Amino acid sequence: MGAATFIEKYRGTEFVRTDVYGAWWFTLLWAVLAAVAVFYFLRQWKLVKRTSVLALHASFIIILLGALITHLFAERGMMRLRQGVATDTYYVDKGRSGIVEQVLPFSVRLDEFKVQYHDGTDAAQDYESHVTVIDGNHEESHTVAMNKILNYRSVRFYQSNYDPDMRGSVLSINSDPWGIGVTYTGYALLFISLVWMLIDPKGAYRRVLRSDALRRGVLSVAALLCFGLGANAAPVLPKDVAEKFGQLDILYNNRICPLQTFALDFTKKLTGSTTYDGCTAEQVLTGFIFWGDEWSAEPLIKLKGGELRETLQLPKYVSVNTFFNKDLGGYIIGPYVQEYYQGNQDAFHKQVADVDDRLQLVMNLRHGLTLKIFPYTAKGKTTWYAPNDKPGAEVDADHALFMANVFTLLNQQVQSGNYAGVSSIVDKLQKYQQKNGGSSLPTDFQVKAERLYNAVPFATILFMFNLAMGLLLFIGSPSLTLPQREGTEATNGACGVAAGLGSSNNKGNQNSLPVGEGRGGSAPSSTGRLVGLLRLVAPFAMLLSFLALTLCLALRWIISGTVPMANGYETMLFMSWLIMLCSLLLCRKFRIILTFGFIMSGFFLLVSHINQMDPQISHVMPVLNSPLLSIHVSIIMTAFALLSLTFICGLMAVVLRLVRGKKASGLADQLDSLRVLSDVFLYPAMAALGFGIFIGAVWANVSWGTYWSWDSKEVWGLITFMIYAISLHRASVGFMRRPMGYHIFMVLAFLSILMTYFGVNYFLSGMHSYA
Repeated sequence: MGAATFIEKYRGTEFVRTDVYGAWWFTLLWAVLAAVAVFYFLRQWKLVKRTSVLALHASFIIILLGALITHLFAERGMMRLRQGVATDTYYVDKGRSGIVEQVLPFSVRLDEFKVQYHDGTDAAQDYESHVTVIDGNHEESHTVAMNKILNYRSVRFYQSNYDPDMRGSVLSINSDPWGIGVTYTGYALLFISLVWMLIDPKGAYRRVLRSDALRRGVLSVAALLCFGLGANAAPVLPKDVAEKFGQLDILYNNRICPLQTFALDFTKKLTGSTTYDGCTAEQVLTGFIFWGDEWSAEPLIKLKGGELRETLQLPKYVSVNTFFNKDLGGYIIGPYVQEYYQGNQDAFHKQVADVDDRLQLVMNLRHGLTLKIFPYTAKGKTTWYAPNDKPGAEVDADHALFMANVFTLLNQQVQSGNYAGVSSIVDKLQKYQQKNGGSSLPTDFQVKAERLYNAVPFATILFMFNLAMGLLLFIGSPSLTLPQREGTEATNGACGVAAGLGSSNNKGNQNSLPVGEGRGGSAPSSTGRLVGLLRLVAPFAMLLSFLALTLCLALRWIISGTVPMANGYETMLFMSWLIMLCSLLLCRKFRIILTFGFIMSGFFLLVSHINQMDPQISHVMPVLNSPLLSIHVSIIMTAFALLSLTFICGLMAVVLRLVRGKKASGLADQLDSLRVLSDVFLYPAMAALGFGIFIGAVWANVSWGTYWSWDSKEVWGLITFMIYAISLHRASVGFMRRPMGYHIFMVLAFLSILMTYFGVNYFLSGMHSYA
C-alpha cells in the first residue's frame, strides 16, 4: 500500500486504482492476510479467552468482508443533467473496458442549479441541484447538495460538479445495498470493542493502569542533555491615523475582514515580519498607497540565501526598484518567471517565482486592484469594489462617483499633511461601509476578536515558550545516574546537572545523588534551588500556555465561524492544544509528562511556522462544512498527540541507554517504567485512531458516496494503524517483549505518523491535500 501511494504520484490515480487497488492479486493479499490472522487467532484463543479481544478482531474481518462485497457488486457512475431535461442514463468507468452507459429504472430531471456564496464574496458556501425524480406516474422533488445526498430505491446521488453556464449539473451515483450495511456493522463492532478494550476490568489496558510501576512512581525518569536595518527614510502616516485606516473592512482572501489583517499579511510577505523598521503593518501598507515611489525604493524585501541571491548578486534586503532596470530590459527577473511557468522549477526558479509573487502584491496595490473596500448591496447581493474597478450597472452614479474620487481626496489630505482631514474621510468611509455592506459585514464581536488575534502572535510566542520550558525541564529534572569511578566524588555534569534518580529502586546506589545535593546532607546548591523552583512553576506555566492557545483557537473559531481544524496550520495548533491538555490531566501522577508536553507541543507549534502552513483564516470548502469533519479531525489529532508522547518515551529510553550504558544500575527499571508510561498513552491512542478512521469513512460516504477511496492519506492512516497495532501484540512478537526493543519500535513507528501528516501533504497527492 505504501509503495502504491508513490506509484500514484508518477503513474496517476487511475493506474493504481485499476492495477493495484483494483487488481485481483491485491484482493487476494487481503484475503490471505485475513485467513492467516483467523487461523493464528484460533490457535492462540486458549491463551486469550477475552470476549473483547474476539469482538475487536472479528470487526476487522467483517469490515474486510463488507469491502469485498462492495468491490464485487457495487455500481458507481456519473449522471449528467441539463436543466429541464429528464434522463435515466448514467456512465460507468470500467477501467480498460472504457466508459459504459447504464440505465436506471427511473428518471431524474434538473429543475435548477444554484451556487450559494458567502455574503459579499466569491467563496462558495454550497452547491445545490434541485431535481425531480420521475418514477412512472410518481414524481418527487429533492435537493442534492454537498453533504446532503438523495437516496432513492437503493441508489444514492451526490453533488459532484456543474456546467460553467450554471444550467447543468453532474451527480455521482452509487448503488451498494449490501456492502455498506456489512461494512457499517463492522465499524459499529469496532467502535464498541475499542471502548470495551479500554474499560474491560481484565483487559490489557486496565492491567497497565494497575501496574506496580505506576504505583511506585518510578516513572519520574529523565535523560541528560548536554548539548538591522538602517533608519527609515520613506514617509509614513502617524500611527493613530494608520491604525484608523486599518479599521476599515476589506474583501480579502475571499472573506470580509479588517483591513489590518490585509496589512499584516502584506507586510509579512514582503519583509518576513509584521513590522518594518519601527513602522506598523498599517503604516507600511498606507506608505505604499500614498508614497508608492518612496516606499518602492525601501530595502524591505527579505531574500533568503540561495541560488537567487548568488546568481543575481543581491543583498539580504532589496527594494522593489531593484528588480526594475531600464538599462537591463525592464523587469530583470521577467524571463526567469516565464521559464518557471514553462516548467523549469528548480531551486533558483522557485525563488524567482516567490519574489515575483511578492512584487505582484505591490503592483496590484499601487494599481488599486486589491483594496476592495467599497461595498454595494442590490437585490440582497453585496459586491465589493476596489478604487479602479468598474462598478456594475446596478451601482448608481453617486456611489460610483464616491468610489472613484475618495482616494484622490485622501491623497490630497495626506500630501498636505492634514491628518485630521484624513481621519474625517476615513470616518466617512466607515459609515459608507456600514450603510452599504449589508449582511456581508462581520459582527462587532468578530471584528474585536480578529483585532485581538492580530495583535498577539500566539503561535510564535507559545512555540518559543514551550520549547524553552521543555528544554529547561529536560535538563533540570532528576536525571540519569552516571557511573562514578571509585574514590571520586559525584559531580554535576557539563550542563550543571548532578546525576541522580530519586527512585525507590535506587536506594542502595551509593554513587547516585539527587540533583543539587552533595554527600553528607549539605544544603542544596543554587542549581538545586533553581531546579526546584522550575519544577514548582512548571504546572502553572503549562496551564498558562494552554489557556493562551485555547484563546487563540477560540478567536479563530469566532472569526471564521467554523471549528478551527480545516487546514494544516489549524490542526497543528489543535494537536499542540491536545498534548497540553493531556499533560495537565496527567501531570499530578506523572511529573515527567510536563517535560514531554512542553517539548511536543512546542514542536508542533514550531511546525505550524513552516512555509507550507498557511495561517490565513478563510472560508472552508463546502464539502468540509460538516460536523463529521470536526469530529473526525479532532479524534485523529487526539490519537496523533498521544502517539507522539509514546515517541518521547521511546526517545528518552534510547538516550538513557546510550548515555548510561547497557549494564548501568537501575536502568532496567527505568526502561520498564517508560514502557508502562508509553502503554498508558498507546491504548487510548489506538482507540482514538480507530474511531477517527471509522468516522472519516462515514463522512466520506456521506460526502462522496464511497467510504474508502484509497486516497494517499487514507492509505497511510491505515498503515499507521497497522504498524502501531504490532506494539499491542507483544506476546506474539519476540523482540517487543524486551523494553528496549519496544522503545526502539515506538521511535521508528513515529515515522509513519510523520509520513501520514507531512509526507502525504508535501510529497504525494490526493483528496486530503487541504489538511
